[in-house]
Amino acid sequence: MRLTLLGSGDASQLPVYNCSCAACASARVYPQRRRGPCCALLEAGGERWLIDSGLTDLCERFPPHSLSGILQTHYHADHVQGLLQLRWGQGLVIPVHGPDDPEGFADLYKHPGILDFSQPFVAFEQRQLAGVRVSALPLTHSKPTLGYLFEGEGRRLAYLTDTVGVPADSEAHLLAAGRLDVLVLDCSTAPQAQAPRNHNDLTRALQVIERLQPREAVLTHIGHSFDAWLLEHPEALPAGVSLAFDGRVL
Repeated sequence: MRLTLLGSGDASQLPVYNCSCAACASARVYPQRRRGPCCALLEAGGERWLIDSGLTDLCERFPPHSLSGILQTHYHADHVQGLLQLRWGQGLVIPVHGPDDPEGFADLYKHPGILDFSQPFVAFEQRQLAGVRVSALPLTHSKPTLGYLFEGEGRRLAYLTDTVGVPADSEAHLLAAGRLDVLVLDCSTAPQAQAPRNHNDLTRALQVIERLQPREAVLTHIGHSFDAWLLEHPEALPAGVSLAFDGRVL
């Protein structure tokens, strides 16, 4: 089982248009520091499943028949906009599994094209995909949102974005079957004085990590201000906690 983090940024990505902060300035000079829309690719059992579809070049990245399907965490634009073009393909069907969101995004449900939205997950449902057991875990966000627990090949990996904290019942599910090998967790901002509304700040993310005790934690959905803050506070991440970057393989 292999997870490749294709994108690690928040909705504004990195560099941010017309921003001159240290992180954005650095990303303009060093392409490896850029951050695209938060998404990943799960490969196991000869199958390839895209987790979120905010990249706008999906048709170029994934030739026909190279994707087994798509797992959507939710239907905000930066996580789904790549489907607006992909749906107009021809001669194949791509399953899209995600939360049961009556609104979806734009007119995707009305004009799905080659995309099959007919099998949404319900909370805590488990499915076998690519020889891996996938559990859908409710998260706390402004739209119906699911995180995913992947169990297979002797490994347990959780992918949890976008969220503020992790709901108690989802935490209980994660803890029930043993220790996580890898936790990929939303952390969009540096520590905030007030509780964040839609995404973890570093304080909340570290609290989740302390409760779940994964062997390795990787922070994703990173905003440019957090990147800039970390340049001044490189000691802020404890041992076993690191930042995602585009192209990172777990």
